[in-house]
Amino acid sequence: MVAADAREWVSDADVAAFQRDGVLCLRGVFADWVAPLIRGVARNQREPGPYGGDSVADGDAGRFFDDYCNWRRIPEYRDFVMDSPAAAIVARVMRSERVQIYHEHVLVKEPGTGKATPWHHDLTYYNVEGEQTVSLWLALDAVARETAPEFVAGSHRWGKRFYPRLFKDSSDYDYAGDGYESVPDIDADRNAYDVVSWALAPGDAVLFSFLALHGAPPNLSATRRRGFSTRWLGDDVRFAKRPGRTSPPYPGIGLEPGEAMREDWFPVVWPR
Repeated sequence: MVAADAREWVSDADVAAFQRDGVLCLRGVFADWVAPLIRGVARNQREPGPYGGDSVADGDAGRFFDDYCNWRRIPEYRDFVMDSPAAAIVARVMRSERVQIYHEHVLVKEPGTGKATPWHHDLTYYNVEGEQTVSLWLALDAVARETAPEFVAGSHRWGKRFYPRLFKDSSDYDYAGDGYESVPDIDADRNAYDVVSWALAPGDAVLFSFLALHGAPPNLSATRRRGFSTRWLGDDVRFAKRPGRTSPPYPGIGLEPGEAMREDWFPVVWPR
C-alpha cells in the first residue's frame, strides 16, 4: 500500500490534519536536499527559463524572483523530483495510489522586498481539476514567522473557485466565465479566518492543497527567503480548460476536459 511507505515521515495524525486543514508542516524531512537545491536555484537564477521573472513592480523595493517548469533541465531539481521522499509523502497525505509531478516553482524574496504575495489558491491558475493535489513548499533558508507563507485552514473545503491574481499588482486574471469570484480581503478581517503559519528551518516543508488559500508577507528581514515548491497530482485529477491563459500555460497539451493528465509530460513518480 502507498500509505505504508511514508509512515517514517507522516503519521496518521498528520494525514488527518492535512485532510481537515488543507495544510501541514513537516519538520526536517528534506534537510539533506537543501544544499543541492540551493545550487539548483543559483543556476536557475543565472539561467532563467522562459517563464522566469521578477514579481516586484517597477519602482518598488527589493526583488522577488520566480520561475517554473525547469525540473527536467536542472539536475538538482530533477533529482529531488525523482529521488526524494516527496512523492511518497504527498501520496500519503492526499490518500492517492498514484502521484504525477505537475511542475516545480522556485520563489526567491530578497532582503528588503516590500512586496507581499497576494492571497490566492493555486488550482485556478492551472489546467487541472481534482481534490487530490499537493503543493510542497520547501524552505531553503531559515524563515521567521513574520515572513513565512500563511494559510487559511479549511479553505480547501469551501467549494469555491477564486480568480487567479497577478503577483505584481494583485489584480484578478481576466477570466471570462462563470463560477469564479474574487478572493476575500483576508487581511481586513484576519480574526474571521483561521490563519496559520510556521517559522521554518532549512529542510522544513509546508504541504497544502491546490485549493487552500495562502499568501506571504513582505520580506523586510536582512536575509533572503528561498522557497522551492513542487506541485503534485493524485488519482482524481483531470485536465480542465480555463476561460483564459493558465500559469503554467502548457501550450499544445492536446487534452480535452475530463481526460487524464499526460504521463509523458507529467510522469508518474509514485509508485516508482
